[in-house]
Amino acid sequence: MTLASVPVRATQVEFVARESSSLVRFDAVCKTFANGVVALTGVNLDVRRGEFLSLLGPSGCGKSTILRLLSSLTSPTKGAINWRENKSELGFVFQDPTLMPWATVFDNVWFPLRLNGVSRKAARDRIEDVLVKVGLAGFDKAYPRELSGGMKMRVSIARALVTRPAILLMDEPFAALDEITRSKLNDDLVCLKCELGATVIFVTHSVYESVYLSDRIVVMAPRPGRVVAEIAVTAPLPRNEDFRLSAAYAEWCRTTSLALHNAMDISGAPGIAPR
Repeated sequence: MTLASVPVRATQVEFVARESSSLVRFDAVCKTFANGVVALTGVNLDVRRGEFLSLLGPSGCGKSTILRLLSSLTSPTKGAINWRENKSELGFVFQDPTLMPWATVFDNVWFPLRLNGVSRKAARDRIEDVLVKVGLAGFDKAYPRELSGGMKMRVSIARALVTRPAILLMDEPFAALDEITRSKLNDDLVCLKCELGATVIFVTHSVYESVYLSDRIVVMAPRPGRVVAEIAVTAPLPRNEDFRLSAAYAEWCRTTSLALHNAMDISGAPGIAPR
């Protein structure tokens, strides 16, 4: 069966449960900041082990807040976040690569291991392996100023992966990149996810990116932030340009775009175009 002939079942905005088990569950989670802004209200959400889950929605809908709650950088005001097993070590990739400009690529990737007491010598094989995985073999001695934007983001991803996390949190990591670089990194991320088997939770504003990457898309509405739709993308992984050009991809993008615009109507906020 070709990708173009994969049955499109995304016309119903719902998620059909898969066999993967729940890793963490948000039960009626609310988050209100000290200034009175309600970031999230009544969020019920299962994150399933091994899935690629995208959080899609406009600015202010609480996508990044969900990542911060998962990483314990903040706590819910109401509700509970229940881990179904011991909380695994997390990897976090931010929108800005946040590299140390005075340090080489090797030392930037070594940093989280160094904080955990792993020596430079002991970390070498692991760092070299992860640099190969992200396409940066041979750049270990380069400095951030010598790298393109896409390469800096690869370093940031390598730094998150070097700790071998079971869960990778990614907060709009490709938003500032040009379309060609972004597309290439999307391809590489899908391959990495398949190779490592990690659970990925990915924040994005892009309909097209969310459909290409995800097993499941959670659409959120703002004011206050809440989940309004879930969409399963059942095309097999890994994916490639054939999937991007397929009728199935176009239909999932159409359905996801409609769900996003419906979310904007619910919130009463101005509409946004898919990117």
